[in-house]
Amino acid sequence: IASIPHMKERTIYLAGFSKSYAMTGWRVGYACAPAEIIEQMMKIHQYTVMCVPTAAQYAALAALRDGEPEVRRMHDAYDERRKLMWGRLNAMGLHCFEPRGAFYCFPNITSTGLSDDDFCERLLREEKVVVVPGNAFGERGKGHVRACYAASIEQIGEAMDRVERFIARL
Repeated sequence: IASIPHMKERTIYLAGFSKSYAMTGWRVGYACAPAEIIEQMMKIHQYTVMCVPTAAQYAALAALRDGEPEVRRMHDAYDERRKLMWGRLNAMGLHCFEPRGAFYCFPNITSTGLSDDDFCERLLREEKVVVVPGNAFGERGKGHVRACYAASIEQIGEAMDRVERFIARL
């Protein structure tokens, strides 16, 4: 947006390192905006946040300078995991749109006849697999569950085997 004529002075860009550089928990982020806006942001920031730990700042700097090959490697690994989980869920009859953002699938589980809460509770109890009820994400999430593929290929495969076994018993 900032590259559009006359928009640079009207654009505020906020970003962090949590997802793009796998630095969750490090609490490192940055803001790009016109100087007068940054000046006002700093007035609030200096009294609400002590500072980002020095080690986290150096890690973020290293990520910016040299992290792109690792980001590409992570992207490829997550892409393989996404395809595995997404494909397996759809093959089980749990329709799921192909994820395009974070590392979650959001399959529709209404074909099982269970509510999202019951599905999650029973899947945990019977197969030791954790998914989050879709209703935790609002009214439109009902009838869905959120499954995370930020795990190894082996763990995802095992989890999908367990989900498939669970569904077969319903």
